[in-house]
Amino acid sequence: MGKLFDLDSPIMQVLNKVADLMWLNILTLICSLPFFTAGAAFTAAHYVGLKIKRNEEGYIARDFFKSFKENFKQATLIWLLIVVVVAVIAGDFYIMNKMTMEIHDVIRIIIMAVTILVVFTTMWVFPMLARFSNTIRGTIKNAFAMSVLQFPKTILMAVLYVLPVVLFAVSLRLFPFIILFGFSVPVYVSAMLYNKTFKKLEEQILANSEGDGEEGEATGEEVAEEDKIFSDKPMDGIE
Repeated sequence: MGKLFDLDSPIMQVLNKVADLMWLNILTLICSLPFFTAGAAFTAAHYVGLKIKRNEEGYIARDFFKSFKENFKQATLIWLLIVVVVAVIAGDFYIMNKMTMEIHDVIRIIIMAVTILVVFTTMWVFPMLARFSNTIRGTIKNAFAMSVLQFPKTILMAVLYVLPVVLFAVSLRLFPFIILFGFSVPVYVSAMLYNKTFKKLEEQILANSEGDGEEGEATGEEVAEEDKIFSDKPMDGIE
């Protein structure tokens, strides 16, 4: 019975992971409250979520705020850009619903297509920023490419982020669960989905840097221990 509650026992590992996700969710929620810092909070959440998935987590708060600080500028600019684009799209929908004249179906289809592309790109842009160093343009470009090439995973990730909202709408009794896990669980499960893809990208970047005669930040198994993989240009050949 004593072994059941040893630190290395399966049940204790699960409980520790649950506690980490709870703490991660609280940090993400608090750091998202100013609203304009939400992008940096989501990026930090993905940074820690991927570490938890790879069993590399140390101190959750320390890792969270490390990523929050390092990625704050880019994450905030990307987040504000997303907010502006969403506001424009929402305004377009509002105007269309209020107009008495017939709106051409082509315009509706274009706006719907743009909406879907924005949502799909958003699913990947903060995970990409958390793991890879790039320009804002390069990060958005890679996130868009990933959302298309990893389409089934993109759909699953979108469902994960919508699910807490649906649960809250179904029953207010689930609100405490959403407060404790509404952000961190979708982030963690998303990390489970994109972990292998990211590892392939990391290996690709290191292989390219070695081929160009540059010194890579890590080789072999050491790549998993790197905080971020550095690449100052968009990644080509994403598979």
